[in-house]
Amino acid sequence: MRLATLALATLAVLASEGAASAQSSGSDRSQRGRSPQEQQEENGGQTRAPRIAPLRSRPNAGPCPFVKVLYDAARYVELDGGRAAASAVGYTGEIQGVNADCRYLNDDPITVQMNILFDLGRGPQAPDGQHTYRYWIAVTERNQAVLAKEYFDLPVNFEGSSTASVTEEQSVIIPRAEDTTSGGNFEVLIGFEVTSEMAEFNRSGSRFRVTAGAAAAAPPAQ
Repeated sequence: MRLATLALATLAVLASEGAASAQSSGSDRSQRGRSPQEQQEENGGQTRAPRIAPLRSRPNAGPCPFVKVLYDAARYVELDGGRAAASAVGYTGEIQGVNADCRYLNDDPITVQMNILFDLGRGPQAPDGQHTYRYWIAVTERNQAVLAKEYFDLPVNFEGSSTASVTEEQSVIIPRAEDTTSGGNFEVLIGFEVTSEMAEFNRSGSRFRVTAGAAAAAPPAQ
């Protein structure tokens, strides 16, 4: 688990008021997780441990920024020669989910803390067991222009396996123009750095799992 901080230039946005909220999201789904009791009822009375550790919710001066995974960049799929076939798959990746919480009081800047879960894989065209993925975090005025964007490297050692899971800790600091500036004016977006071909592959709804193209286990000897 790694820790990095993204500090952004001062932003001027419209002020608004709202109740505080801690957020959990996976891709473009709802950002608030279910309660342990709801999860237990859904699982037939058995509690299932969350894949990402929840962040503690705390009272704030207003709502938290929305935290989302951009659909076009939620998956990373290398295809040798552009062929959409399992035998052509190189390295793959998918952002499986994000837990997020924020903190700001009085005229403090907004600090957004995130746990980002990556599932990663390598297919038959992956040259070796190590690969450095690249992803980005951007802050936008909600549904408007990008205010800041920063890229991060994600080195992965598959250690002889075809898959790996990595959780990244990141924090984003958003200065506020005034103490009435609400976190609800902002969005935090996350995605892989992908080529235009990869983005189009994602938009089409096509996908390979991280195990795509992995060799099947040999049958037992007779």
